[in-house]
Amino acid sequence: MLVAMTATGASLRRVATTRNRLQLARARTDRRDWVVKRRERTRHLIELGGLVVKSELVELTEDDRAVLFGLLVEAAAKLRGPERDQILLLWRRRGRREFGLGRTADGA
Repeated sequence: MLVAMTATGASLRRVATTRNRLQLARARTDRRDWVVKRRERTRHLIELGGLVVKSELVELTEDDRAVLFGLLVEAAAKLRGPERDQILLLWRRRGRREFGLGRTADGA
């Protein structure tokens, strides 16, 4: 009896594992419009988060989210000012220089 119960338990675990794999495969290939848009948004957010990490801001601020958000708000305020084009040009040059130094995985 114990052997049969053990075998049944193992069989149920295999079935559950197979079911979960099938559900994950179906989710990965789901092409509904809202699913595709959600995946694109998620990828975009992950890439932006990666840039924050690559810039070493996380370490420099000791992962203080309020400081990080404050930095971003300050940058947004500068971009709303009259020197927007000059600031963008400067930041773009710095960013490309850092990409060129190989400090990041992206080469864009």
